[in-house]
This record gives sequence, C-alpha cells and structure tokens, in this order.
Amino acid sequence: MATPRWLNRNVWGMTITSLLSDACYEMVLAVLPGFLPVIHVAAAALGWIEGASDAFSSFLKLFAGWYSDKIGHRKRMVVLGYLFTGTGLSIFAAAVTWIPIFLGRLVSWFGKGIRGSLRDAMLSESVDPAVRGRAFGFHRAGDTVGAIVGPLAGVALLNWLPKPAPDVPFREIFLLSLIPGIAAPIAFALLVHETRRQPRPGLKLASSLRELPSRFRRFLLGVGIFGCGDFSPTLLTLAAATLLRPSHGALRAAELAALLYVIRNGVYAAASWPIGAIADRAPKIPMLAAGFFCAAAVAAWTGELFLSGHSTFALLAAVFALSGVFAAAQDTLEGVIPPDLTSAETRGTVYGTLGAVNGVGDLAASAMVGTVWTAVSPSTAFFAAGAIMAAGAAMLLIPANQRDARPAAN
Repeated sequence: MATPRWLNRNVWGMTITSLLSDACYEMVLAVLPGFLPVIHVAAAALGWIEGASDAFSSFLKLFAGWYSDKIGHRKRMVVLGYLFTGTGLSIFAAAVTWIPIFLGRLVSWFGKGIRGSLRDAMLSESVDPAVRGRAFGFHRAGDTVGAIVGPLAGVALLNWLPKPAPDVPFREIFLLSLIPGIAAPIAFALLVHETRRQPRPGLKLASSLRELPSRFRRFLLGVGIFGCGDFSPTLLTLAAATLLRPSHGALRAAELAALLYVIRNGVYAAASWPIGAIADRAPKIPMLAAGFFCAAAVAAWTGELFLSGHSTFALLAAVFALSGVFAAAQDTLEGVIPPDLTSAETRGTVYGTLGAVNGVGDLAASAMVGTVWTAVSPSTAFFAAGAIMAAGAAMLLIPANQRDARPAAN
C-alpha cells in the first residue's frame, strides 16, 4: 500500500512561517540572558516573566481553539497571531527595568496564544492520519531551523555591532528581529490554504471541555504534572551563562550560552522528523514519556553542575544536546497524539486545552525555578524540577492499557 502524500503546500507554508517566526524571537531570547544583568534584572524576575507570559499565551490557546471551532475558520486568527509574535519583542529595546521585558513578552506571547493551537489544528487536518507524525516532525524541524538561525544571528550581531555602551548592541538586535518577525505572517497569508468548516454558533466552551474523551483527560494529567517542572529553556541558557561567567567573563559567557542554545536547537531540528516518522509506526505515548525522562535528566544534570562547581563548555554542550532530544520528542508527539485520542469536530478546543494545561505548568515551573534559584540555590531549583518532570513521565505510563490508542474518527 502506497504511503499517503504528506509534504504538501500547507505543510511547506506552515514550516516556512514557523522558521521565520522562530528566527525572530529566538534571536532575541538567545541574547536576552546576557542583557538582563546589564540592566540588573535577577533570575527570579526572569522566571516569573517567562512563566506568566507562557501561561497567558497558553490560556489564550484554549479560547482561540474553541472560538475557531465555533466560527469554522482559523487562518485570519493565525496571521494576526504571527504579527503580534513578530513585533512584540522589539519592545525590549526600550527596557531599563524588567517592566518593558514583561510587556514585550506579553504582546508577543499574546500572538503566540492566538495562533499556536489553531496552526496545529490546521496542520493535523492538512495530511492523512497515517503520515501525521512525519508532517509534524518536518514542521518542527523547519521551525527549529529558525531557532538555529536566530541565535546564530544574535551571537554574530552581538560580536559585530558597535559597543558604545554594554546595552547598545542588545537593543539593536531587538529592533532587527522585526525583519523575520513581519515576514512570518506575510508567508502564512500567501502560502497556506484553509478549508473552512461548518460554523457551530451554539458551541459553548464549558460543554466542549466536558465532552473531551476520558483517555485524553488521562493524557493531560501526565502532561500537566510534567509541565509543573518543565521550566523555560531561557532559564537553562541563563544557567549556562551563570556557570561560564567566572572563567569567561559576562559578555563571553553570554555568547557561549547562546551558542549552547544553538546546539540544543540543532539537535532538536535533527531529531524531530525521525521521531515523527517513528511515531507513525510505534506507540506514541511511551515515546513521549521517554522524552520527558530526558528532560528530567537535563534538570538533574544542571543541578549537579551547580552543586559541584565544575562545568565546562563541553559538559554543558552535552546537557543542551539532551535537552534538544527532549524538545523534539515533546513538541512533535504532543502535536501528533491528540487527534488519536479525540474527534475532528473539536480539534481546535483539544489543542487549546493541551496548551492551557501546558500553560499552568509553564507558570509553575519557571516561577518555581527562578524563585528557588534566587532564594535557596540553583542546584535545589533544578533538582526539584527534575523530580517533578520524572513523576509526570511515569504518570503517562499508568495504566499500561492507555499507553497508546487507535486513531479516532478523522
């Protein structure tokens, strides 16, 4: 039997759009940990900023997903979301305290919240279920190419731009991120075709949530527990910059931390499509649990590096590479699994609910790691995060008969 075609115009269009959008905000996020000490913003503030903006974004995914099911179309909302995402981070250029950082994050992640679940729903509907893993894996790989290009551009610009004051090159990078940021919504508008669904004007959010299948709820429980330890990768980059600062100085440590983030994203890009292709033939939920255990190992390893006081670029590169494997498994499989457990009629609500659950975890994890880091110690913060993530991974494997499911009606 021939394999259904999966690399179509929509998959290409969404992949190119995500590549441009990731290049925009990853360029900013890669250099942000080096900028924060310059304006005297502590790790606790970054943790709360990351957690609050991710939670805000994720709860918007729930509303946007339900609303798209109600009105029967999604494309315009996705384009608007990419526009907000691509322009919001430029607000960082005006930052002298944590407040513009917080506002820029909210604006950008407002856009991410609008478009995230809707794009995934459109992608899942653009290909045959038998090859959905490959489509999501390809999209995540292209998305992550942008997450490689962006940090590399940030590091290069940090070296090349004039430095009349320590903060100036950072601010110029934030403004230059507008170029790929504005190109992303244009690409989506021109390249992606939408087949509109029948509007459902009587659809209520509460009833849509109540009707979610029990097997999907069990899946959400494991994801939610894991998420309470799944801190932002920006905190991992800040950890690397902190560990490298004594031997390399602040600016060089920031550059090396950004390069480590590029290594993470390179592994992420390389692993995404193979993971998706394997998921088309293997039980998906155990694969996701394995990815979650990788994340727990990353957190524990980082905590050990702080505890021992011994870290090198090579050791940190191994930590970031393992983080890339986890990220590829999480983003690819969390995109592929929901349609197997639910029906097509509430696809937007399903992805939106998953986003909201992740948002609760994002807020709890990033705020916890940042706060415990500042109030107790960074090693304690990362060990605690690792324990929580391991518990979530274990929960996905209980009960055994729910490890995977046959595809629902599509």
